[in-house]
Amino acid sequence: MAEQAGDPLFQSHDPIFNRKELLHVGHVPDEDRIVGRDDEIESVAAEVGAITRGDPPNNVMIYGKTGTGKSLISRHVATRAQTAAKSNDIDCGVLYVDCSEANTETRATRQLALSLKEQTAFQGNIPLRGVGTMEYYQHIWGILEECFDAIIVILDEIDKLDNSNILMQLSRAREAQKTDAYIGVIGISNKVKYRETLDERIDSSFGHRELFFHPYDASQLREIMRNREDAFQRDVLENGTIELCAALAAKKHGDARKAIEILKEAGELARRAGSEHVSESHIQQAQEVAEINRIEELTSGATVHAKLALYALASRIITGDRETHKTREIYERYVGICEMVATDPITENGLYRQLKEQAFLGVIESEKTGGGRSQGSYLLHRLVTDPKHIIKAVRRDSSLEELPTYDQLADSGSQPRDRDVDLSSFS
Repeated sequence: MAEQAGDPLFQSHDPIFNRKELLHVGHVPDEDRIVGRDDEIESVAAEVGAITRGDPPNNVMIYGKTGTGKSLISRHVATRAQTAAKSNDIDCGVLYVDCSEANTETRATRQLALSLKEQTAFQGNIPLRGVGTMEYYQHIWGILEECFDAIIVILDEIDKLDNSNILMQLSRAREAQKTDAYIGVIGISNKVKYRETLDERIDSSFGHRELFFHPYDASQLREIMRNREDAFQRDVLENGTIELCAALAAKKHGDARKAIEILKEAGELARRAGSEHVSESHIQQAQEVAEINRIEELTSGATVHAKLALYALASRIITGDRETHKTREIYERYVGICEMVATDPITENGLYRQLKEQAFLGVIESEKTGGGRSQGSYLLHRLVTDPKHIIKAVRRDSSLEELPTYDQLADSGSQPRDRDVDLSSFS
């Protein structure tokens, strides 16, 4: 019988990628591919490890910028804890919830209940809609009581939840005699001030420890990238591409996730161009795409005032002759921009807090500077990315799309540099 040639519309062999899954954001690599996070692994294990011995674990909150390994290490440690518990005849489940998608208590508890059902032989019906949050909790307690001795619940991007009641429900479930199973919660957030948003009663009940993950340095990013080389066909990556990719990511944000995305996007660019190799030029182009995506992602969940603060800083840089600006200077521009979009401005102190949050996320850098005896000390803020990326990202918000474009701002910069730009001319 003649061999089937297959559909000519699709290539039977990918000329660029070999194991593309290694470059997928949700991929949890094998232990030998995890780089530069030994201390973090041990710290998380120390908090939840008691569960492997049949004892109650600690709850833990993990903070850090995007791409510092928070989700990866949490899932890695939880999976290892599950295996260790099994060797001690302890039935331990691992549940993961992305709170940016399951952003209400009802959606989060529904996902937990459905995940528990998938991991067991539970035959009961769990409705997808039409029932309240408490019914999903009842399913959770019932499955735990029937099938588990313990579970580890990972709540990723926990700050995206509309309320934090789920923390109290999970942490007090055994005390309230809802279940005999031990429940350990790992919360993950980019926002170091998340704890301040918790109701005092919930914070007290949750009783968590806090861990902080720092960005990867250039050498760690290089090793992470080298551990992804087999995602590509042999000899596809040209010399220097790994090093350039790691250097660009380290310089911008130390974000391993974005470094991997740059490498993946570079491969896609090479394939679309019909190239047989991924070159440094592909890495440069991919970095531009990834940086715009990063800023859009970080600003998508921010308040309108945070976006306007970033826009104000970016516009001052574009229309002026300095890269750094004082909080007061940004605030003056911000107030004018608020008038353009018919929004009441917050106070200067409120704007300072918004800038501080963006500094933590890695969108800007803030430095305290002494201005001499007459001026005292003050903060100087600068962007860590091209201001045109900020302008584009902010204008993606439909309520702010009437703000001047980058080109409009750049054109206005031709007037004398020591004069502030009258943004009202663009309205």
